[in-house]
Amino acid sequence: MTVPPHSTPPDEPDGEGEIDVPEPVPLDEPADGVPPVVESERGLDEVARAVASGVGPVAIDAERASGYRYGQRAYLVQLRREGAGTWLVDPVAVPDLSPVDDAIGAAEWILHAATQDLACLAEVGLRPRQLFDTELAARILGLPRVGLAAVVERYLGLRLAKEHSAVDWSTRPLPDPWLRYAALDVEVLGELRNLMGVDLASQDKDEWARQEFAALLSWAPVERVDPWRRTSGINTLRQRRAIGIVRELWYARDAIARERDISVGRVLPDASLVEIAKASPRSPEDLPRGHRAIQRYGRQWVEAVGRAHEIPEGELPLRSLPSDGPPPPRVWGDKNPVAAERLGATRALLTAFAEEHTIPVENVCSPDPLRRVVWTPPGDHDAETFTEALRGYGVRPWQAEIVAPMLVATFAAHPG
Repeated sequence: MTVPPHSTPPDEPDGEGEIDVPEPVPLDEPADGVPPVVESERGLDEVARAVASGVGPVAIDAERASGYRYGQRAYLVQLRREGAGTWLVDPVAVPDLSPVDDAIGAAEWILHAATQDLACLAEVGLRPRQLFDTELAARILGLPRVGLAAVVERYLGLRLAKEHSAVDWSTRPLPDPWLRYAALDVEVLGELRNLMGVDLASQDKDEWARQEFAALLSWAPVERVDPWRRTSGINTLRQRRAIGIVRELWYARDAIARERDISVGRVLPDASLVEIAKASPRSPEDLPRGHRAIQRYGRQWVEAVGRAHEIPEGELPLRSLPSDGPPPPRVWGDKNPVAAERLGATRALLTAFAEEHTIPVENVCSPDPLRRVVWTPPGDHDAETFTEALRGYGVRPWQAEIVAPMLVATFAAHPG
């Protein structure tokens, strides 16, 4: 794998042929110290003025309380810009950050793993006009590890502590060590972005990254159909009635979590929902013993089971939803051998391309659009037609430019 030119280089091998890699330097304290948390409209106006007077891109991060609270709202927002310094804002105390959004204007945002934060930042009035995602850049560059700490260590030779990443950020007041951690998360994003930008250009991947970043501007979380189907262990249930019970239990748990503002996992784990569904209790006394929340919310669970039993047989949920896409590739050989050969050949070309260019193959083309085009190909098998078909499934122009000629070649080699 090619090492980016700005990665921390290892020392020369010693006499025994071993490489002495320098220890990363701990990044323990923000350059300007830990700023106070902004908790008032007056303080927010000060943030907006500072950000507006700064120059260059704006490093942004948000801390949520995943695993503790219901939903994915932001409980702390961090910003840093050259000439403006670092700011920490409490979006609970000041829920409308649109003055800061106005101050940022069309300036580029720098985030790490943008899809984790874009939705909760939009909820408080912050929406980017352009952005640079350092995690996505790391994937495009083919780095072996793409977490922020790993990327910072590789490029800057600094060790970024991550021990507070999973704490309950809804805690008030926030402890000083947590605030220090939060400030450090945006401390080096600007420098990191510049170095990664150089590497993207040197590897002729800057246009790839530009298109990927542009696509993130319209990104939104996908609302899943039947989200209860993701309940761990539901696949062990064979009867549609039991699956219907899980569905009613899932919605009962969600209502409890929403009302109490705690994560659904803290109400009752998935395994207990499946356990109750198997027992199909008709009274609180029939509930399985074990998890204390089973007894605490016994009435709600029994009522949910009762609702499931009232569903007519023909209206019970199916064990699985019918797919609008092609069948699993493992059965293509029996159902459509030519399509199976085409898919295998295209995958081989994609894998070779990804290895040559040091990029994960799924970043060149996601499996789903490729399968759809191969299984139900367009009428003409030329590059332009394949490009149009791929683009119809959300494939970026740069990806289609790479994949379409591969499809032309494999369809020519395996005519149907």
